[in-house]
Amino acid sequence: MLRVTSNMMNSQLLLNINRNARTMNDTQLQLSSGRKINKPSDDPVGITYSLRYRAELSSNEQYTKNVDSALSWLDYNDTVLGQAGDVVQRLRELTVKASTGSNPQSALDSINEEVAQLKEQLVDISNSKLNGKYIFNGEQYNVKPYDFPKGADGTYDVSQAVTTDTGQIQYIVGEGVQMPINMTGNDVFGKTGEADNLFSIINSLSTALKAGNITEISNQLDKIDTRNETILSARSEIGAKTNRVELMQDRLSDLNINLTDLQAKTEDADYEGLIMQSKIQENIYNASLSVGAKIISTTLVDFIR
Repeated sequence: MLRVTSNMMNSQLLLNINRNARTMNDTQLQLSSGRKINKPSDDPVGITYSLRYRAELSSNEQYTKNVDSALSWLDYNDTVLGQAGDVVQRLRELTVKASTGSNPQSALDSINEEVAQLKEQLVDISNSKLNGKYIFNGEQYNVKPYDFPKGADGTYDVSQAVTTDTGQIQYIVGEGVQMPINMTGNDVFGKTGEADNLFSIINSLSTALKAGNITEISNQLDKIDTRNETILSARSEIGAKTNRVELMQDRLSDLNINLTDLQAKTEDADYEGLIMQSKIQENIYNASLSVGAKIISTTLVDFIR
């Protein structure tokens, strides 16, 4: 027969009181932190899912930043190409005006002066920068692509050949999804030797205007039209890429909501249930203290009575 001593009773009492206090403390910790997983031992399986959700949310956040940067780049490219298109359109209007054959040389000289200003504007457009990066020089975005010298007339001498970098700037916009977002200057303004190279057109047009050569002036119209079509096609390509990136942006937003919801279900505490549970555990703890006080209140004097 097992003999129960006072020391055994006291030890068991302290053990139970400590267990009740620890249980109540764990519940109160969840209430104060708002999390039901505060250490790995709380839920070993749940902490695995929690860490996985956090990693995916972190990756998703970076993809979202990349998408935002890609949209900024594409929007700016579209704006710049729109400006280039405006220059080409005005160049065409002046060419049509000059090719009528009824203009005196003084009028052709005036038109040539505007063509020179359009050339200056076009060179500025071709050297456009976004966040310190030249947008038309591929991966060599820190190098000025159209670094034309100034000619004797004070305007840019655009007669020299220019070869822009063909490298593609890739943006990672999703898991395993890379997208090239840049356009090279040669694709937009024309390669060296091409008949519709925009800078060559301006040079030929200016020379013809100075000489009053109506036939040569008229010959530039078809070249201007083909280059204008190329610029419009480039804008269409940018528009298509923009649409795709915006779809990726929506997808990433939806994924972020889903991952956040899953993380909340895994980590977040149930306040209503915890409040009730905390009150029950507090009552149990107080009851254990009350019973314990009665058990350990017996002294040697009680046995002498």
